Amino acid sequence: MKLGELEAVVESMLFIAGEAVPLSVIAQTIEMDKATAKAIILSLADRYEKEKRGIRIVEVEDAFQMCTAPECFEYIRNMYHSPKKQGLSQALLETMAIIAYKQPVTKAQIEEIRGVNSDHAVNRLVEKGLVEEIGRMDVPGRPVLFGTTTEFLRYFGFHSVKDLPPLENDDGMETLIEDHSIHDEAQQMND
Repeated sequence: MKLGELEAVVESMLFIAGEAVPLSVIAQTIEMDKATAKAIILSLADRYEKEKRGIRIVEVEDAFQMCTAPECFEYIRNMYHSPKKQGLSQALLETMAIIAYKQPVTKAQIEEIRGVNSDHAVNRLVEKGLVEEIGRMDVPGRPVLFGTTTEFLRYFGFHSVKDLPPLENDDGMETLIEDHSIHDEAQQMND
């Protein structure tokens, strides 16, 4: 298969999937090694970016997803005349940052850091698919351990949790909370 044909196959796979497709699946489907498949994907992504197309290909962990270009959000929102979607409240952002940096973490540990009851915040983050139960602590009562999800990575625009800003005297958490507004509107298009 020629390069143009491979790009067309990859493009159609990402379009039809509607969610992140693991690199291994793409490579297997086009019968290429992972490095070649990734080069094809990144070439497409680069072309979309350079040509200022209305779609983008983003990497989420070791997978790729097609999504709307952030700069098109206002036009699409106007098309549907939908009210602006509510972002995450300050309490949810604080709780999200704690979970992201301290995972795996229990509600009690979150509350110890925040100094307030965090049941509602954790439950809302679970409902939004940004946080999930990842196990239980091996102590009496077996409290639930929470961690971030792939949706968290998409929502905040990270490839992996390794991309979180460095945590130095809680500056990383503050950066995550402050930078959230940059990614919030771009993410709204994918919800």
